[in-house]
Amino acid sequence: MKNILVLGAGQSAPYLIKYLLDESKKNNWNLTLCDMDEELAMQRINGHPNGNAVKFDVNDESTRHEQIKNADVVINFLAPKFQYLIALDCLTYGKHVVTASYENPRVADLNNDARKKGMVILNEMGLDPGIDHMSAMKIIQDIRDRSGYITSFVSYGSGLPEPNIETNPLKYCITWNARNISMAGEAGAQYMEESQIKVLSHHQVFQRTWKVEVEGVGTFEAYPNRDSLIYLDVFNLRKVHTMIRGTLRYPGWSETWLQLVRLGMPNENIKVPGLADMTYRDFTAMFLPAHSNGGKLETRLANFLNINPTGKIMENIQWLGLLDDVQISGNVKTPAEVLTQLLIDKMPLPAGARDMVALVHEIEATFPEENNRKEKIVSTFVEYGEPNGFTAIAKSVGLPAAIAAKLLMKNDLPVTGCQIPTNKTVYTKVLKELVEHGFKFDEKTIALT
Repeated sequence: MKNILVLGAGQSAPYLIKYLLDESKKNNWNLTLCDMDEELAMQRINGHPNGNAVKFDVNDESTRHEQIKNADVVINFLAPKFQYLIALDCLTYGKHVVTASYENPRVADLNNDARKKGMVILNEMGLDPGIDHMSAMKIIQDIRDRSGYITSFVSYGSGLPEPNIETNPLKYCITWNARNISMAGEAGAQYMEESQIKVLSHHQVFQRTWKVEVEGVGTFEAYPNRDSLIYLDVFNLRKVHTMIRGTLRYPGWSETWLQLVRLGMPNENIKVPGLADMTYRDFTAMFLPAHSNGGKLETRLANFLNINPTGKIMENIQWLGLLDDVQISGNVKTPAEVLTQLLIDKMPLPAGARDMVALVHEIEATFPEENNRKEKIVSTFVEYGEPNGFTAIAKSVGLPAAIAAKLLMKNDLPVTGCQIPTNKTVYTKVLKELVEHGFKFDEKTIALT
């Protein structure tokens, strides 16, 4: 019996697991789900006859090798830092592997070896990255088929609670890896606007925001996401004057998060002795200079950050609990882990509420053979979760990876080497099934003068 190995049973995995278990019944496959939390893995399998749960420590080499050796296709939903390790093991045993994470440069270097073995290392098969790449490539290819070329590429993505959820002042709920929220923007960002390259440090990312209207949903704020310029090569865009990939949040998020970044709280490199025994109030005070030790912490903090001591940002910091005289506790060693723990505690998705994912492409093109006619294509994808059921994040991150794994199991995805879903074979097949599952991409074309 063929075997699909899934590594990781976290928040993004439930829909992928359900899809693959359904497919296993139709195709007489087996699914092995590995996670450090065996009880969680068993809950995900839910007694399915074609599934089994395994307690799994990724650092246990013998168990890791045994599971990969016995698989036909591996889906790696572990943290991105393990991407190279799993890819290397899959290469050793000649097993296809699918991930939803950004492609690690070390993994990309395995391309030639993977081709020689006739296997594929397929990365960025989630939502963002993933569905965003595929939907963009479909538009780009259509423009090229009409002898046009792209002059501007702007793309936004996000996972958020639906607009009517207002359970906290920052209008955010945790439906995926909270560490990624804590460390957003950690490497800074770069993009191109009107032929000028813009480079931002970590704290500048949250100062460089602008409004974005998402049709049928509302107004958001955007900030630059990572390195937009790599997509000049990824999408083969040689004539663009603007290349921006941005992240969407509800208005007000960035001005608060900026202050936490300025303090230095999103730091996972420094281990602080006795951190779990501190109070949150002591924790916050650590980030203030010694000469500001006199007076009330709230006043010292506001003065250091140069913010209104009774304004909205200070209210948000207080709401997060960073000024509470409460012990931190838990297994935390770094400031970033404290932030992550706070986000999980403070920002759950309420019972019966829905989350939402949104992707927006704004692509401008010129058509030389049509008197240099110019047009702008706006593509919008919005998907909502199910109340008390699958989240939109789980559906939109898990389904692309699951479809790709199924195609590989059926030998119906003829690609090898290191790939991302800008490959036409991949995006054509996967997008087709996403649409069949109800994923809707609304496209509007606007004539430009």
